[in-house]
Amino acid sequence: MTRYYLLSEKRPISFPKGGGLTMRIFFLIIVLVFIPVTSISTELLDSAQTAFQAEDYDTAFRIFQILAEQKDPFAHTRLGFMYYYGYGVTQDYKQAIKWFMSGSNLGDGEAPYQLGRMHQQGIGTPENPSEAERYFRLSAERDHALAQLYLGEMYFMGNGIDQDLTEALKMFELSAGQNNVDSQNHLSTMYWQGLGVEQDYFEAEKWLRLAAEQDDRTAQYNLGLMYANGVGVDQDYDEAIQWYRRSAELGDSDARNNLGYMYKNGLGAPQNLTEAAMWFRLAAEQNNEMAQYNLGLMYFDGIGVPQDFEEAAKWFRLAYENQDND
Repeated sequence: MTRYYLLSEKRPISFPKGGGLTMRIFFLIIVLVFIPVTSISTELLDSAQTAFQAEDYDTAFRIFQILAEQKDPFAHTRLGFMYYYGYGVTQDYKQAIKWFMSGSNLGDGEAPYQLGRMHQQGIGTPENPSEAERYFRLSAERDHALAQLYLGEMYFMGNGIDQDLTEALKMFELSAGQNNVDSQNHLSTMYWQGLGVEQDYFEAEKWLRLAAEQDDRTAQYNLGLMYANGVGVDQDYDEAIQWYRRSAELGDSDARNNLGYMYKNGLGAPQNLTEAAMWFRLAAEQNNEMAQYNLGLMYFDGIGVPQDFEEAAKWFRLAYENQDND
């Protein structure tokens, strides 16, 4: 899992030529052991991250250990991460929990999130929704967007805790405010359906658009659906086809089917039966039953493709079989 931290400005440090990264790290470790200076700690942390990203896990682990002795919260969490996945060490969930707990106690926001996930999934510890909720809340209070998302989902679904749509909405809003796409989609659903909040299509469209602009294909499809049907917004086929296309290009089969329908009927773009057949086929090959039916119709009627009753029957049969499997 990649993490980004805003590090303080580094002061330039000169190193002997020829030593490379290893000599630089050695120098920093010696200095840190005897002179625990914040700027040196930051430089060493950066070196640990560089080693980790280069998959030099032994070096990264040694540096994180040195930093952990200096009570660097991120180093504690990173050691937990390395034990969790077995990077440079034998995978050990108990050790992972130990380091995540110490990182959490030192104030790191990521550590309690990881503890929440482990308690939620029963990894290295018995499954415990109450403990998961406690750790997610601690992480959420430290502005961790994913913890806010997972806590919101627990309250929304009532998974192991009492359902509380008001609390779910609060958590999703905090997470969505940090540009978390899943939370933005959840908010759009809650406002669209009036779940735990008064129904508000304007708010639903706002959150969908924010997620769609981050290239979330589900949000793009749903935004296209709103404009195509005029739900909560003025019906606008030009806007609908734009969002369907963006979602379709990212592989969403429903968007591909709807885009085919738009081209078949000349909605938002000039009628183009060849283009329609192409999008129906792409969606049909993803086992989208509506697209399989629509492609079968095109072969049956011979529009956009040569008339072919055998090909039509094939797609009708697949659509029927997929319907039975739903």
